[in-house]
Amino acid sequence: MYTKQQAGEAPAGRGAPSQSLALAAMMFAVAMTFIDQTIVAIATPDIVDELGLSASGMQWVVNAYLLSLAAFFALGGRLADLFGPRRVVVVGTVVFVVSSVLCGCVPRGDFALSWLIVFRATQGLGAALLFPAALAVVVAVFPVERRGRALALFFGVTGALTALGPLLGGWLTDWTWRAIFWVNVPVAVVALILTSLSHVSDRRRDEPLDVPGAALIVLGMGASVLGFQQASAWGWDSVYTWICIVGGLAVLWLFCRYELRTAHPLVKLAVFRDRAFVVDGLVLFFSMLAFVPLFFFASVYAQVSLSASPNQAALYLLYVFAGFAIASQWGGRILDKRGARPTLKLGCVVGAVGFALWAGKLTDLSMHDQWPYAALAGAGIGFVLAPASTDAVNRAIDASYGEVTGITQTIRNYAASVGLALFGTMLTHSMTDNVRNTLESHGVPPSAAGDAARNVAESVTGSGDERQLSGGGAVAQTLRESMSAIRMDFAEANQWVFYGMAVALGIGYLCALRHPGGRGAAADGASTQGAEGAGGAQGKGPAGRPPAHREP
Repeated sequence: MYTKQQAGEAPAGRGAPSQSLALAAMMFAVAMTFIDQTIVAIATPDIVDELGLSASGMQWVVNAYLLSLAAFFALGGRLADLFGPRRVVVVGTVVFVVSSVLCGCVPRGDFALSWLIVFRATQGLGAALLFPAALAVVVAVFPVERRGRALALFFGVTGALTALGPLLGGWLTDWTWRAIFWVNVPVAVVALILTSLSHVSDRRRDEPLDVPGAALIVLGMGASVLGFQQASAWGWDSVYTWICIVGGLAVLWLFCRYELRTAHPLVKLAVFRDRAFVVDGLVLFFSMLAFVPLFFFASVYAQVSLSASPNQAALYLLYVFAGFAIASQWGGRILDKRGARPTLKLGCVVGAVGFALWAGKLTDLSMHDQWPYAALAGAGIGFVLAPASTDAVNRAIDASYGEVTGITQTIRNYAASVGLALFGTMLTHSMTDNVRNTLESHGVPPSAAGDAARNVAESVTGSGDERQLSGGGAVAQTLRESMSAIRMDFAEANQWVFYGMAVALGIGYLCALRHPGGRGAAADGASTQGAEGAGGAQGKGPAGRPPAHREP
């Protein structure tokens, strides 16, 4: 049953938590993690030039953050339960900002690449601790009847910051690329001050940490995500790719078997017995399959096919977030009034239509003509993201907020890794075929055209180490003369990616049809609390059991 302490009421002797300050504090805290997902990409050329890194080495710097983030999310959610979400937010913020400062202080020389990879990985660890704990704080502070709108604002604002990353990165890089890491310091200071002022109480559980389970899920998630990340570089026919993917999934299977037998599991798999929770997770998976990779594919498309500058490419992404921000607020209101099922169905349909129409416009090579469809695609995701995440928390009343948010965020990040791998492979193959046909039509021999096409495709999709079309031979000359045609080739290749994203949202809609509707048992408990009386409501934890937490 939903209790007053779960709704954010402070214990005796403490001031009541401020909902507005708590929400603002958590948005500032996670803002760093959202901005960091895109801000580094804009500074990549400067980092490579100054430190003498290869493009493949720099890709490991980017992947280290995302890999660590995916591997440690479930652990971060569980630690928020055991030690209190407020405390874990503070620890995660400190780990993240210290790692950021050290990334910005990377020395030149042989250790530069190792230095960046290590501290980008610890940045990811800090984000994995921080995000589920911050989300758990927001969920705990706001009662169920206001939770949808609060989380819609949380996801709307923090999601929009992802699009601002490239803009901020371009401005800071004009001074020094190291500033893209140092900018996290003032944001972290504000977040810590607001967290202190908001008087959020910590709810802790007297349970041991499932260390074997934590090790298994970190290993399983890390290996499988690594396999997906490196599939474009190693190749889908590489034994290393499949060792990582299959081996990682096998470890995750062992993790599930172990969790079902242990007394205090890292993740209570019983939450998956709730059909609504499973549907929420599936809809999140298929929507994030499209949404997170969209940042990369749309940005590269804008720069290659539309000849946009990095800052113009960032503005191009703002069309997506205009729709996203509006729809996320609307979706939160629908969730509070009617439950998640209507907004999940609406979001998947709107998103599928938006991505499909957007795909059809990519070959027009006009940024101005595409904005309505970009906004429509963003609106579809906006209708889905916060309601699915919130409904999952409301439904899974036998598990804690930190644990459930850790599960949902793990699903999101795993979907992002799978989407980047699948759509990246699709783009590379389609781009290679298109460029080969273009070069052959200009008289280049088939064997030379195939090699050149692969080099071009790898360059524009981020898999190759050579980014410039250099050389004075006939093939290089033909490539330079054919750049307008190659820009169209890339646009046509991206159409398949965007149609694939529309299909992912379509599958999400089929999953949403299986949602049972309603607002969940947690919402029902909140609505009947007054009738039962304060004495009947307090002293009970989720599912009517005594609470397994204590105040510090």
